[in-house]
Amino acid sequence: MSKMPNLILIGIDSLRADHMSLYGYDRLTTPHMDKFAAGGVVFEHTFSPHIPTTSGYSCMLTGMDCFGTNVVALRHKGDIAEGVPTLAEVLGENGYNTTCVGFKGNPASRGFHNYLEYAGWGSYAEGRSPKAENLNEVAIPELKRLAGQHQPFFLFLRHMDPHAPYLPPSPFERMFYGGNEYDKANQSLKPVYEFKPFRDFFMTWFPPGCTDKDYIIAQYDGAIAYMDACIQNIFEIIEAMGIDEETLIVITADHGETLYDHECWFDHHGLYDCTLTVPLILRYPGKVPAAKRYGDYCQLKDVMPTILELMGIDTQIKFNGSSLAPLMRNELREPEPEFYITECTWMRKHGWRTPEWKFIHALEPDFHFKPEIELYNLIKDPGENHNIAEEEPEVVSLLENRMQAFIKKRESEIGRSNPMYTNLDWHGLGCGPFKTSQQAYDMLHIGSPEAAQKIQAMLETEDKENSNVDNMEG
Repeated sequence: MSKMPNLILIGIDSLRADHMSLYGYDRLTTPHMDKFAAGGVVFEHTFSPHIPTTSGYSCMLTGMDCFGTNVVALRHKGDIAEGVPTLAEVLGENGYNTTCVGFKGNPASRGFHNYLEYAGWGSYAEGRSPKAENLNEVAIPELKRLAGQHQPFFLFLRHMDPHAPYLPPSPFERMFYGGNEYDKANQSLKPVYEFKPFRDFFMTWFPPGCTDKDYIIAQYDGAIAYMDACIQNIFEIIEAMGIDEETLIVITADHGETLYDHECWFDHHGLYDCTLTVPLILRYPGKVPAAKRYGDYCQLKDVMPTILELMGIDTQIKFNGSSLAPLMRNELREPEPEFYITECTWMRKHGWRTPEWKFIHALEPDFHFKPEIELYNLIKDPGENHNIAEEEPEVVSLLENRMQAFIKKRESEIGRSNPMYTNLDWHGLGCGPFKTSQQAYDMLHIGSPEAAQKIQAMLETEDKENSNVDNMEG
């Protein structure tokens, strides 16, 4: 029997598809991925319906929606729902060597044989952050080690470059900016500095005295271009080792990013398309057609079943997602044009998205003082800038009813409540749901990159504790 194909899955944190030249962005941010994708397929409408990181990767690495994983919050407590295997576990059972780089301790990353870490954060005081080079220093030797083994391998690389702090090394810092970021006449960052929950965090990585929002956006774009250049190094090594034709390579993201959008400054909250839309690229010579783009709607829950079908691995798992491989064979795949959306990190909200409408319903007051109900016409207002909920009460009622019918159906199928209703300490503050927006504004706060790292450390600690309990019970 011939050796099974290898898998390299590149998960890029906070990468919104519309800031990639591959997806039509007017800045050349992803030239290497653009060229790479010409040898494979690109899905033009891929969504991460359950944001941000923990819930997004949980869907990607299990093939389940948030009801199937029981994960909706960044600060999720415990494991993924009982009986739900991860991609690493399935491949491990099929004889694969598995390594995860940069994602230790998250419930979604359960089941790898090896976990390797790298420096994926930074601050202005520390200087420019070579996150992708740090990843390559760890990942490239591991890639060579895995390729030298007799068994097939699964290498998962979690990139952090487009995740704040945006601090790309030179020359990427000014690749997309030629202005004066200290121009005192430019007041575009004034409302950003005035947003108390994030202000201290921004002060640790914005250049002192910076006034121009476009400079910060250029840093995000520069971070993407820098990462793209470093990923090209991985592509070159794969080709040099002669394993490109026996390796399925998948590139996607856990969620997008809000930049200056919707007053959700330089983060990834808000159920707007800038945070929900992600890239999806697959390349596997002989199995995946070259230079094809598909306009079908798909979601992160479709990634795992697609991977397993392309690799010829049959399981008895009843995925909530469905394989995209039939499209690559010019066969019919049942579309899913409308779907449930959730967020549970800085705000607890859910909603319903159709090709025409975006409906958002806050489950408790949020720290942006936004209305409980939002409605956007995605055809007339693709930027989601005009809330027409009060003008279209019948549409609001229709979408609320469709969402509630779906929730009821999924609760019946899984035999437990919607996790959006049960994760009441989603913020980790121990106070339960916020009573007012002012309470949320006063209590929610991230002060520094170190504070963000502490959240990740907390998740790792909880993961170790869960593992110890499992070992004791075993």
